[in-house]
Amino acid sequence: MRRYLIFTVVPLIFFLDRWTKVLVTERLSYLDGVSITSFFSIVHVRNYGGAFSLLSQHHLAKYIFTFLPLIIVFVLIYVTLRYDLPFFKMLSLVCIISGAIGNIYDRLAYGYVIDFLDFFYKNYHWPAFNVADISISFGVCLWVYLELLSLKRKNR
Repeated sequence: MRRYLIFTVVPLIFFLDRWTKVLVTERLSYLDGVSITSFFSIVHVRNYGGAFSLLSQHHLAKYIFTFLPLIIVFVLIYVTLRYDLPFFKMLSLVCIISGAIGNIYDRLAYGYVIDFLDFFYKNYHWPAFNVADISISFGVCLWVYLELLSLKRKNR
């Protein structure tokens, strides 16, 4: 039962991701932005590559960053349905699945991912990202934390 309850996270994160991307594309022209603070802006950018625009100039990037995440999503869905994982490990995988689905949707619908959260400090700039990226990052960090915690407990 817990597995099905936690899967409510997938549509929630997906729709939050879609909603925020629609708001950005409806209210900001491509490459336009609004400064919120001295270190944060909402921008409308397109990512044709992977994380940090990796391989964005390569002609196979669209296919690599669409089909590889699709395979990963199917594997993670299988793992979450097949194995009885502790709640927080299940949550971490569901967050990764949710974010991946959000970005896969963009790639299939537009050929790129819409990014809009832009953080910077003086000359230092973090590449823009979106809600799906936050979900993936949170899921990966939670999984790594849980694994390190488990390793620490075993070594005691």
